[in-house]
Amino acid sequence: MHKRLLLLSHIDNLPDPNSALEEPNGLVAISEQLTLKHLKKAYSTGIFPWYSEGEPVMWWSPDPRAVLFVHDYKPNKRFIRFLKASHWRVTFNHAFEQVVRQCAVREEGTWISAEIIKYYTALAKKGMASSVEVWDDEQLIGGLYGIHQGKVFCGESMFSIKSNASKVAFHSMVQEFKLLGGELIDCQILNPHTESLGAIEIPRSEFLYYLKMYQNQDVRF
Repeated sequence: MHKRLLLLSHIDNLPDPNSALEEPNGLVAISEQLTLKHLKKAYSTGIFPWYSEGEPVMWWSPDPRAVLFVHDYKPNKRFIRFLKASHWRVTFNHAFEQVVRQCAVREEGTWISAEIIKYYTALAKKGMASSVEVWDDEQLIGGLYGIHQGKVFCGESMFSIKSNASKVAFHSMVQEFKLLGGELIDCQILNPHTESLGAIEIPRSEFLYYLKMYQNQDVRF
């Protein structure tokens, strides 16, 4: 069946993620602007925005999907030794906007625009998004942020100023999420870094099944 790309207005609903294109993999729709309405709906249906500043907003639901089942997370012994010897401090939701802004600082460029910072910070104020911060004394050296969907945490981005700082943030998030009853971390697209943290690929249909099953059970850190 031929799939058509939906061009959204500010009042349109996002389409079924299964209508996503095969090439480019997972592109579902395009809109002229980002809105809170679209953003909230997107994550509840397994879709996320990814685009460069100055371009139309592109909405994605790739197949396969990169995920980490929290009960399968097993940090290696070297990292655990590092963690035990570390004097770094970890906090949750103490500096959300600062974390997002740090995630945007990349030599290769970033998709995290002023618009992204604005709307994700708004979601954090509503309790729908969270951040993890890693501190060396009073310096923010690593962190991550993402969106809550019940027992699924949709990871968006992470940063590291000092070696292993993003891994410490990720480890702390997984441990806290697991303790609270979380089940699944959405890593979106597999890359060497997320794979090194234990992420695997599953079919989009399987991911959507878990998202539907877990998203109405409130788990937030």
